[in-house]
Amino acid sequence: MAQRSAHLVVPIALLLFGLVAILLLTIPAEDVQEPPGFMYGIVLDAGSSHTALYIYKWPADKQNGTGVVTQHSECHVKGGGISSYAGQQGAAGQSLEVCLDQAVKDIPKDRHRLTPVYLGATAGMRLLHISSPDQSVQILQEVGHKIHSYPFNYQGAAILSGQEEGAYGWVTVNYLLENFIKYGFEGRWFSPSRPTVGALDFGGASTQITFATEEKIEDKHVMKLRLYGHEYSLYTHSFLCYGQDQFLKRLMAHIIKSQGYSDSVTHPCFPADVSRVLKFNGIFDSPCTAKYKPSSYDPQASLTVHGSGNYQHCLGNVSELFSFSGCKFSQCSFDDVFQPNVTGGFMAFSAFYYIHSFLQRVTGVTVRTPTELDETAKEVCSMSFNEMMLRAPDLKSRLLNYCAASVFMEILLLRGYGFNDASFQRISFQKKAGDASVGWALGYMLSLSNMLPAERMELRKALTPGAWGTLIFLFVLLLAAVLVFILFRVCDVRKKKGSSESNI
Repeated sequence: MAQRSAHLVVPIALLLFGLVAILLLTIPAEDVQEPPGFMYGIVLDAGSSHTALYIYKWPADKQNGTGVVTQHSECHVKGGGISSYAGQQGAAGQSLEVCLDQAVKDIPKDRHRLTPVYLGATAGMRLLHISSPDQSVQILQEVGHKIHSYPFNYQGAAILSGQEEGAYGWVTVNYLLENFIKYGFEGRWFSPSRPTVGALDFGGASTQITFATEEKIEDKHVMKLRLYGHEYSLYTHSFLCYGQDQFLKRLMAHIIKSQGYSDSVTHPCFPADVSRVLKFNGIFDSPCTAKYKPSSYDPQASLTVHGSGNYQHCLGNVSELFSFSGCKFSQCSFDDVFQPNVTGGFMAFSAFYYIHSFLQRVTGVTVRTPTELDETAKEVCSMSFNEMMLRAPDLKSRLLNYCAASVFMEILLLRGYGFNDASFQRISFQKKAGDASVGWALGYMLSLSNMLPAERMELRKALTPGAWGTLIFLFVLLLAAVLVFILFRVCDVRKKKGSSESNI
């Protein structure tokens, strides 16, 4: 038996040796080099409530479109969004300094001049552009001047349309989930032939829904994209004034108006043990509350708001912010906006994630169905402020609004967008996908930097130095095994020869 095993060593060793040799010979010599490091890109997400700076990176030797972009780091600017600095000369640019300084440290110095920087402003600046176009232009110029003073390759600042914001969010989600392109074990990038996932974004001033559909889109809410050789027909719509901050202002304005602009009103979505004193100017200073504004009022006048913690009354008031009557198309979501039936899976991020996470945290319910969403919203609305403080003390500044936000999310997703028992369970509430934050920023950078090719790519990935080291080690190991085997055979032959001579 031992002899048979020994006889098999040579063929097996030679076979393995041959495979390693073939593999080594098929790799081009020019691919055997030290990795050139990373390239970097920066996106400033100038939202309505705050600004976030994201740094992305990818191997410097990769061609565009190889699906290798990852998030390097992020920095959140303190204070409000850049639109909140309207009328304060230079303040919007100054607010970015801490995060831009951090970017200088996070990116290697030799890559600074090669690093593109993009600033995209969303619904907060869209609203400012409506109410004060000159101020919106001035703010973009100020932040542009500030970014240009840093050692990066500044590519400009722009106000994204609602459709662009929705589409870039959809690109980000599916890019991170590798639904466009994926690296396989055979050393090639390939299309995984997986269905794409829809994107649900809930920001401070607007909310977006975007998904691929084969249904006929009856209005202008369609975008055609060609990525990696595939055609995508996207339904996308952005509802301005339906972001969390603006919705809360509209709700307050609606309640004040419905109660006769009294200096004392009852808010059914506030906890019953809460009272707050607010100024009229903080409520009616937005284009979103214009239709609720009294004909004349003192902006500095105050009113007292008393909570009642009444779910049914809260539901009624929030529902009145939507218009579900009248539709000039075959079907609508709300406000006379066409929407095809939701289809496939969805990822819900931004405020959707935080509200969903809060409901699970304070009620202990996972919230996987419409019924659970309704029940947890009712439970939150019945809680006192002190009860919520005991369960989520770190969220003190936001606890006041979670009842209203939960009810709003329930109405928007179920009655507005039309998610039912089956489709709701296909919504994944996420803050991140892998190590990257989910939002429109990555999709924006990929699109503007031409890193999303229209046609399918057939790329072979070169071996890294680490892989080469493994192959060389295996080669040496096999060589040693062959030498040991030869030595063993020589000793065996000599032993047999000596034995034969002694017998003679």
